[in-house]
Amino acid sequence: MKRSLGLVGVGLLAALQVGLLGGCTTVGFYAQAVQGHLGLLARSRAIEDVVADPATPADLKERLARVLRIREFASRELALPDNGSYRTYADLGRSAVVWNVFAASEFSVEAKQWCFPIAGCVGYRGYFDRAAADRFAERARHEEGLQTWVGPVPAYSTLGWFDDPVLNTFVRWPEAELARLIFHELAHQRVYLPGDTAFNESYAVAVELEGVRRWMKSGGDPAAGAAYARTLERREAFFEILLAHRGRLAALFREPLDAAAKRKRRAGLDERLRTEYAAFRQAWGLPATADRPALPFDGFDRWFGDGPNNAQLASVALYTMHVPAFQRMLAEAGGDMAVFHASVARLALQPGDQRAVRLATGAR
Repeated sequence: MKRSLGLVGVGLLAALQVGLLGGCTTVGFYAQAVQGHLGLLARSRAIEDVVADPATPADLKERLARVLRIREFASRELALPDNGSYRTYADLGRSAVVWNVFAASEFSVEAKQWCFPIAGCVGYRGYFDRAAADRFAERARHEEGLQTWVGPVPAYSTLGWFDDPVLNTFVRWPEAELARLIFHELAHQRVYLPGDTAFNESYAVAVELEGVRRWMKSGGDPAAGAAYARTLERREAFFEILLAHRGRLAALFREPLDAAAKRKRRAGLDERLRTEYAAFRQAWGLPATADRPALPFDGFDRWFGDGPNNAQLASVALYTMHVPAFQRMLAEAGGDMAVFHASVARLALQPGDQRAVRLATGAR
């Protein structure tokens, strides 16, 4: 699961649609989004050209060739868009393409929403510069009293408005993780519901999970498939712990207690979480203390620096809330991905209250 993937190009899309809007913060956000994406496009080259270049390292050529096979599989077998996305490559010279800022109030585990044209309201803001993300998070803490979390993101979707490139931030990931990301981001191009981040991300996660399962079955490295299955199982077990903690906090915040009482009770719940996390590490054979790096693509320890705070917990829910419902919808479609996407698209057209009921039952 979680991931800090998904749509973070909302500022870019809004700026291109309506130009610079009023307010210094708004103008600055849109400007950095446009400049950041244009810089990314300027670095992009057709994968065929990169592979043909004698200066390209052999391992990168191999990875890019694999990307093209994954890309063809996505359209042929998963009914995902067949366009120019993930057919170009860009090396950004950094480890993340953007940084997402999540925020939540002290007594809520729901993500604060920011609204933009086209993309609607989303539960995070994306910045191409880490320092800018940190500054925004700092302002939100001091001026609005919010809890914040800044998460690195290896890729984002422009919802098909542009051809999204393969990036150095993820091209050398293990095969299953690489396929997962591409399937996830292409899913955003297939169905996107403005204003409902949990719907969009949960749908994309359901697509990635099914996509990786089919990709590895179709001829992927069996050892890599087994390793990915183990990683996925471990990751899901970890996020179950976080989601259970989030549920306990949500129940606490609903109680008619004063702020001091809630803070005291929260301290006890946080201690319970740390105990559960220690047991998790022991059960999975991880180092006994949380001061050593976790296994690749898990990053468990990063949740326990100063948190997990409410913003971190809110980010988890955005990516997991409706995954079981979408998986049931896929089963009802008989595994036919085109039928599944069409069902999701119809669901996206339903009023919010009806959509919530149907997601609760998994009905189409």
